[in-house]
Amino acid sequence: MKLLIASNNAHKVQEISQILSPYFEELVTMKQAGLSIDVVEDGTTFAQNALKKAQEIFEKSGYDAVLADDSGLCVDALGGAPGVYSARYCGEGHDDAANNALLMKNMEEVPDPKRTCRFMCCVALVRRGKAPIVVEGTAEGLLLRKAQGENGFGYDPYFFYPPLKKSFAQLTSEEKNQVSHRKNALDKLRLALDKEGL
Repeated sequence: MKLLIASNNAHKVQEISQILSPYFEELVTMKQAGLSIDVVEDGTTFAQNALKKAQEIFEKSGYDAVLADDSGLCVDALGGAPGVYSARYCGEGHDDAANNALLMKNMEEVPDPKRTCRFMCCVALVRRGKAPIVVEGTAEGLLLRKAQGENGFGYDPYFFYPPLKKSFAQLTSEEKNQVSHRKNALDKLRLALDKEGL
């Protein structure tokens, strides 16, 4: 069975491919499949957005299996924001730098012990003739006041991961792929597939 990964993000695709390649004959991205399908992510949860994306692309692409994810940063002191709006926290068309600048501004009065946060990732797998599988993974951390590290993307430079005493942007891709929210979600998906006997 071919798996269509509903993303063109090279970081995500690499991580997904490393974990799920044993379960599918071939994994292709939207770009590799020559597809351009825009899905409006208007859900209020990561799970709603991931499932909607997977189902819409499944229906329009003709593939037998489609995997989609939605992920973001949830900051406790901000009531879970930016959450599902992580990519557009500073408004549509803004970039990582603008999103991070707004986050730092909104958190400047929050003392260090209360800067708890987590990255969350929800993964949805839709396949022909089977019920969808939707799983969630998290990575717990603390929000830094200054960027640390050159790797990663998005909020990674501001996300301090206590077990490794580094920001996500200070980790190598191999290190991050062992502990990330996406890795935890994909591990749960792998367990679900194992239970099916695939």
